[in-house]
Amino acid sequence: MIKKNKKIILSGLLSTLAVAYLFGTVQAKENNTSKKYTKSTAKEKLEAYVKFTQILNVIESQYVDEVNTTTLVDKALKGLMTNLDAHSTFMDTKSYKDLSVQTKGEFGGLGISIGMKDGALTVIAPLDGTPADKAGVKAGDIILKIDDNATIGMNIDESVKLMRGKPKTDITLTIIRKNEPKPLEIKITRDIIKIQSVYSKKVDDTILYMHITSFDQKVVKSVKKSIQEHNNTKGIILDLRNNPGGLLDQAVGLVDLFVDKGVIVSQKGRVSSENVNYRAHKENTDTHTPIVILVNGGSASASEIVSGALQDFNRSVIVGEKTFGKGSVQVVMPIGKDEALKLTVARYYLPSGRTIQAVGVTPDINVHLGKIDFQEDPVLLKERDLKKHLEGELAKIDENTTKSSKKESNTTETNTTENNETNGTKEDKTIITEKQLYEDAQLKSAVDILKALIITNKGNN
Repeated sequence: MIKKNKKIILSGLLSTLAVAYLFGTVQAKENNTSKKYTKSTAKEKLEAYVKFTQILNVIESQYVDEVNTTTLVDKALKGLMTNLDAHSTFMDTKSYKDLSVQTKGEFGGLGISIGMKDGALTVIAPLDGTPADKAGVKAGDIILKIDDNATIGMNIDESVKLMRGKPKTDITLTIIRKNEPKPLEIKITRDIIKIQSVYSKKVDDTILYMHITSFDQKVVKSVKKSIQEHNNTKGIILDLRNNPGGLLDQAVGLVDLFVDKGVIVSQKGRVSSENVNYRAHKENTDTHTPIVILVNGGSASASEIVSGALQDFNRSVIVGEKTFGKGSVQVVMPIGKDEALKLTVARYYLPSGRTIQAVGVTPDINVHLGKIDFQEDPVLLKERDLKKHLEGELAKIDENTTKSSKKESNTTETNTTENNETNGTKEDKTIITEKQLYEDAQLKSAVDILKALIITNKGNN
């Protein structure tokens, strides 16, 4: 007997050796629009069941190797679910247990989210600080081989099983990367993956930057804690780039922190019980602090709900690149004690009524990833370049500086070294420096936009 487990409703499926969240392709859209649905008659249903049983009997009796009936049915179920859409799947005992572990934010593997894109096994994003991230795996990489196993024709579940393994064991991924002339081989050492879902830093003492890597069960709590610890914050940046999704209630809860009324997201399915509206609450809501959200092609599912909802409420400015476009609802339905179906039962709709599925969220301001080449323009004149500048005063300053440098050179060098050793690491962890901003054009744009919002927001609180 199959029962719906209403407590486990995922907006992004967590599954890959370290984390592979199942993301969709255009296949789901094509399947929905290619044929008009016609209901099967009782006779057609019976004929279909008979056909399946006949084929099963032929395989059992004539296949070159002996096969177990239970194994055959399990394989048939996996094939059936995979062909419904890119997210539905039959979960055997191991897969079902893995799902429970993954949603708690700790599991073994490489630390990447993967999906099928145009029929190819594609990296959605490596998670920060994981073995895949440290080895140099990047969003958009196409995985050709897992060790010696070609991925052509391989589904996500099969690839996940190959990539998972005991901690401290090695695996080699052969990938194709844009602008690389030939495939790359990347060796990765498996490890236990412990995800810190929220990383907080400060920009200019007034801007709180929070990088949310995935929507596990700790996100809302972590964001609240970070905001409380930085109570002088005048603006917030939510970095959802390469965030493949996670738990729906965490996405809704995050939006609810900044919106006091209205439908945050709704889901509509074939069964009336799946038609649900998730509403905002007025209690403990910040409706004034300006927000900028960073997204890209690796932002999917729960990330798209957060960015799209806050965009629709006119509560945030979205900066970056168009998101992935995963807007379907999966429900885990246990079969007995050890197995389950993960079935697509509905689609998500944002407050304005628009869908995410296969469309994604378009940023308010498009900014591509890259560095900002900042250097002083040699053409621009300075005061010291002018003929009539105060040379005498400048000479005094230069002279005093030289004397001071001679007297304190050894002390200064020592103090600088000590400061770098004692404070440098701490500053890197808690503060985003100007140099780091110029290394990230999207983040720099977000900071500039947020500063403008803070200025225009004066007097409105």
